[in-house]
Amino acid sequence: MDRLWAMEVFVRVADCGSFSRAAESMGLANATVTASVRNLEHHLNVSLISRSSRALRLSEEGELFLPRARELLASLAQAEDEVRIQRVALRGSLRVECTFALGRLVLSPLLPAFVERYPEISTSVTLTNQPHNLIERGIDVAIRFGRVEEAELVARPLFDVKYVICGRPDVVGRLPGDPVDLDPQLCMGMMPEEVQVPFAWQLERGQSKVVIRPKGGVHFNSSEMALSAAQNGLGLAFVLDVFAQPHLESGALVQAYRDWQLPSKTFYVVTTKDRSTSAKVRAFTDFLSEQLDPGRQRARHRSVTVKALHKR
Repeated sequence: MDRLWAMEVFVRVADCGSFSRAAESMGLANATVTASVRNLEHHLNVSLISRSSRALRLSEEGELFLPRARELLASLAQAEDEVRIQRVALRGSLRVECTFALGRLVLSPLLPAFVERYPEISTSVTLTNQPHNLIERGIDVAIRFGRVEEAELVARPLFDVKYVICGRPDVVGRLPGDPVDLDPQLCMGMMPEEVQVPFAWQLERGQSKVVIRPKGGVHFNSSEMALSAAQNGLGLAFVLDVFAQPHLESGALVQAYRDWQLPSKTFYVVTTKDRSTSAKVRAFTDFLSEQLDPGRQRARHRSVTVKALHKR
């Protein structure tokens, strides 16, 4: 028996003074209303309503139970309203997770504008290169590219990036015209934390394909360190353009082999199903789309349910 539902039926019968009128007001069959009240009485082991052919009146136990039932139902309705309001309210806490590089180089410069637009949202950012279980960590939204280990999540494409090869101007100026002749000793490798061997660089132009396996003196699992090493003249870095862009714009680094196509990646905003309809999550996601990929914001305004986003 659904006790709350039975209590609601009992209160309606008391308010209407009739089983039939209560049934009509609730769009239920008379037998359903009668059975619901009887089940409640059976559960309480008391008679709540004294029935007669002429009138309906509450028993002594019914008179005692009615105000308590009203109070409980009113509290429940208030709690439901508060939850619904919170669901659509642009206030409260918002927990965000992303990688160290993305957080420092991309997200951090955008946060002041987000705070100014939504001053009642308190945003907490966790930086990690090892994605966590969003439910266990209480994370509202994560920015990721790569494999999602948790159970079904909702992922929305945020923006596309591509790899670039870059180095100090004097280093790039001495490179051979064709990357097939590039010395692997000049190439600093990138190694994800779970891999001990740098991943290969892949370049394409028309029918031509070149694969370079870095053999430089240093390798990193951090784009920031690779870029810093490149600025110090240690060799070439193979990093995502979103991380290299400030260095390229300043002239500290220049891009090599611009006319060759390099691999690309897609960043996703990832959240759990129960948080995907949160107004705060939607506001944050829309803000990032607007700031990072304004030209495709409307085209990207969709979500997909995924179990895994694969990365190299």
